[in-house]
Amino acid sequence: FPEGSVELYAERVMNRGLCAVAQCESLRYKLLGGLAVRRACYGVMRFVMESEARGCEVIVSGKLRAQRAKAMKFTDGYMVKSGNPKEHYVDRAVRHVKLRQGVLGIKVSIMLPHDPYGKIGPKVQQPDVITVLEPKEDDEVKTQ
Repeated sequence: FPEGSVELYAERVMNRGLCAVAQCESLRYKLLGGLAVRRACYGVMRFVMESEARGCEVIVSGKLRAQRAKAMKFTDGYMVKSGNPKEHYVDRAVRHVKLRQGVLGIKVSIMLPHDPYGKIGPKVQQPDVITVLEPKEDDEVKTQ
């Protein structure tokens, strides 16, 4: 690229608790700082759920304690795994952490809440949500 032609814009995240990329990076730095895996994951999940998310899933895989690799999965709340609502409602992020023992993989999935204004979640209503309306008041029926 010629000099001066590349421009970068950085914008602040509206709600950090509902952004999977921000939470994945937060978990990454916690693990690099030496915090235990369970404690770091539960801290991230608590922060996400306090930000009014519908659900959260954190998966950490690799050599956690011993030589043998394993995966730890932490879930809370409601999470859609398939179908079209997954495209609208689930925010996902994947990061890798290079530790002394080896590489850990981090996956964070956050189920966003429905927001009719589209600020903190998608405007699109989930297809399985049913609203029951009150019956209309009818005028008295004349009897003959």
